[in-house]
Amino acid sequence: MRALKILVAVMGVLIVAGTVTLVVMIIQRAGKAVPAAPSVPAAELSLRQPPGTRIAGIAPGAEGRLAVWVQRPDGERLVILDTRGGAVLGEIRVGE
Repeated sequence: MRALKILVAVMGVLIVAGTVTLVVMIIQRAGKAVPAAPSVPAAELSLRQPPGTRIAGIAPGAEGRLAVWVQRPDGERLVILDTRGGAVLGEIRVGE
């Protein structure tokens, strides 16, 4: 009976020690700073659209391209931009 009491006491101590260790590890990992993303200089992109044009949506594309849905007075278009060079690669007219 004495051995059983000692075993129960040792297991209780192990449970408490394990719980404390787990809490300490969670706090340490939560406190670590997330590495910052490399800073990228801001780029100026111009769509060169006429007055009255409104951006209706933006979607990322492959290889650093960006698709911008614009609503112009003369109809809607999809403008494809190269975000690396800042150039307008082309336009797709909708409904023509």
